[in-house]
Amino acid sequence: MSGYGIVLMGHGSRDPDGVRQFEALAALMRGRVGPGRFTHGYLEFASPTVDEAVRATVARGVKEIVMVPGVLLAASHAKNDMPSELLALSREFPDVTFHYAAAMDLHPSILELCRERLMEAESAAPGVVKRDETCLVTVGRGTSDPDANSDVSKLTRMLEEGLGFGASFVCYSGTAKPLVADGLREAASLGFRRIVVFPYFLFDGVLVKRVNAAADALAERHPEIEVLKASHLGVHSSVADVFLERAQEGREGRAHMNCSLCKYRIQIVGFEDQVGQPQVGHHGRVRGLLAREKAPASRKTWKPYEPHPIEAESFQIISRERDWTDVPREHRGILQRLVHTSGCYDAVDDMFLSTGAVEAGVRALLLGRRIVTDVTMVQSGLKRSLLEELEIETWCGVHDAETDLLAKSAGMTRSAAGMRRAWQKFGNDVILAVGDAPTAVTEAVRLVHEHNWRPNLVIGLPVGFVGTRECKEALRRTLQVPRITNRGTRGGSPWAASAVNAMLIEAKNRLAALDRKAI
Repeated sequence: MSGYGIVLMGHGSRDPDGVRQFEALAALMRGRVGPGRFTHGYLEFASPTVDEAVRATVARGVKEIVMVPGVLLAASHAKNDMPSELLALSREFPDVTFHYAAAMDLHPSILELCRERLMEAESAAPGVVKRDETCLVTVGRGTSDPDANSDVSKLTRMLEEGLGFGASFVCYSGTAKPLVADGLREAASLGFRRIVVFPYFLFDGVLVKRVNAAADALAERHPEIEVLKASHLGVHSSVADVFLERAQEGREGRAHMNCSLCKYRIQIVGFEDQVGQPQVGHHGRVRGLLAREKAPASRKTWKPYEPHPIEAESFQIISRERDWTDVPREHRGILQRLVHTSGCYDAVDDMFLSTGAVEAGVRALLLGRRIVTDVTMVQSGLKRSLLEELEIETWCGVHDAETDLLAKSAGMTRSAAGMRRAWQKFGNDVILAVGDAPTAVTEAVRLVHEHNWRPNLVIGLPVGFVGTRECKEALRRTLQVPRITNRGTRGGSPWAASAVNAMLIEAKNRLAALDRKAI
């Protein structure tokens, strides 16, 4: 393993126990590789960050670096966030050769370590219970990647059959279902004398502590069942060995990732829109956060929105040529931008903004809520730079295969089917922006009334003559949600996008104002 450097990339944690264990593993690996050739960094919270670790390695004269994802499974962090770090660093250091290793994934040595942890839990129990009277409950991290989630199920099945447990159950600490409490409740109903709860995590931290607390709660609710808590994998020579093996494979071009069912490479049912998705990091706000909290001067600073000179001049004209004193101050940003988009001052006269709607939208954007659009024209009209800076995702399902199937089977338009899918996929934490299809507004209103959907904000500004007036009037009367709409047939995708853009600008300006106060 001579001649190249290794950077172990961790996720990072607010929990100091998790950071300490990761650093203990890093120290174990450094002892085997050599201090000048090994370092580690984090995606978020802790320091050094990944880019700082790489720069330190390059500063020591290393010209070949293997970046190793210090994670259990190849989910979004290993497939997206960490590769985006590598791409940025390879541009920064064009004279350095970078390699990317695979995540740990399932490995015979890790299966052995899992057995060790389960046997430790059994040995510490006061009594002896046969394995076929024991249910194994494995708790995975849970991700938005079904491929990674299925690996937890595969591991669990191998442990069940290899160790002879009577049954097994899989649940997750977040994102995927069933969640821990639901999984333990189901396992308790199976009738086994003993349940072994195994948190399949590398290190201690907030999530492992929650899993252990849920196991304690289960034992209290069911004194007739013996509930054992196995340890997470932790700092172990086998973990170090596998990561070093992955590093060597990566350097030799043998890094293997399970790409046969990767949602970024092929169309997987329910994830078709993510094929070929760009690799973009999602940790800008929390990169090195704990260190920044100790040194506030190093925080990211926000600057006010700077319009293009022509855009600025246009808004000066708009402000001057109409009397805006009759318009509430919080509404002016949206209404002036709609005038800018439509070229008509009287567009303002037809607008309806419910009480608190703009504030609800701005707050949702500051919280990073997803924006759902009825058509791609609205999605394309959103200011991309602001979305990226505020780390806000958008979604439009109008062209998805599942949307098409739903539309055909339910006898509805694809735009309406896209609203129904958004309700199913994302729940309440969304902003709806409809600029084309009256049927999308109608379906959203129906879901609000009949299924208690509560989007953070509904913008309904479709254009047209069939059902347009009616859907807008129905939305205006829907008191359960904050809403922005208008009367009549005017509107369109640029109108809906403009309303969102006005709130994006307001969100950015608020962050800049907070920075100015802090200074």
